Amino acid sequence: MKTGFITHPSYFHHETGRGHPESPRRLSILEEKILKGEGEKYEALRNRLEVIAPSQSPGLYRWINEVHRTNYTQTLKTSVPDRDLIYLDADTPFSPGSLYAAELAVSGLLRAIDEVMTGKLANAFCAIRPPGHHAEADRAMGFCIFNNVAIGAKYIQQQYPLKKVLIVDWDVHHGNGTQHIFYEDPGVFYFSTHQFPFYPGTGAEEERGSGVGEGLTRNCPLEAGAGDREILPLLEQDFRKVVENFQPDFILISAGFDAHRDDPLASLEVTDNGFEEMTKIVRSLSETHCGGRLVSCLEGGYNLEALARSVERHLEGLSE
Repeated sequence: MKTGFITHPSYFHHETGRGHPESPRRLSILEEKILKGEGEKYEALRNRLEVIAPSQSPGLYRWINEVHRTNYTQTLKTSVPDRDLIYLDADTPFSPGSLYAAELAVSGLLRAIDEVMTGKLANAFCAIRPPGHHAEADRAMGFCIFNNVAIGAKYIQQQYPLKKVLIVDWDVHHGNGTQHIFYEDPGVFYFSTHQFPFYPGTGAEEERGSGVGEGLTRNCPLEAGAGDREILPLLEQDFRKVVENFQPDFILISAGFDAHRDDPLASLEVTDNGFEEMTKIVRSLSETHCGGRLVSCLEGGYNLEALARSVERHLEGLSE
């Protein structure tokens, strides 16, 4: 079985304006370097990938509305501009093609989950945009419109006979939306490594969940300057213990690559090799504890060359 690479031309239609870091160029460089790059290295990698262009999932808003409030989704539908951009928050542009791109981003993740669940793919990486982990139940935030991984987790639990989903988020920014959506949910464990204190201000170690979800949020805040030496032991030791104790049925990765040492928006020092090693750790644990059921979803990463190299190494770790 191959590793899925989920992408679609409509993701480029989410326009963000000149100078915005979350631009369509983030995906075009992945296609140029990984899907069209020349040389034995890229040919060998492509032989292990199955490229899939998703279509919009039937009943999509049933799943979106499991996570997002209907008044928010209805407002989005009636706010699509005829031209130019509006802003859903200070950082999140909304263009004529943004809503369909966001819908198709969710559909891409759901397609990847289906392909893994039916055994057609070993695992998958979703090269989708806009990203998702900052989106709250009732609002867009931080470049994010729909919380892709949160919707995916609900889909796994309700579409399949699987009750426990583990989300590991290694974006440099804490996934406030994902944490808040599942803060009192006993069926979803949220594990995050991120720079702290930093945007969006959440993600302190003492934030551990509440009610029946107490203890099912694990934040691993990192100081500026931390890199492979700090983050890899957190995954090898702390995350391993979480997996062994929680025994998930499925693992989702919020795969942000803005913790890279070359990224302009943050101050962590993770290397290309670090992202591959992180991927291998999570993949190995998924194979041991949940039958290899693993889907990764693109979040941040804003130095284009570093993003392309990191995703390449991430795919190597998923597909080897």
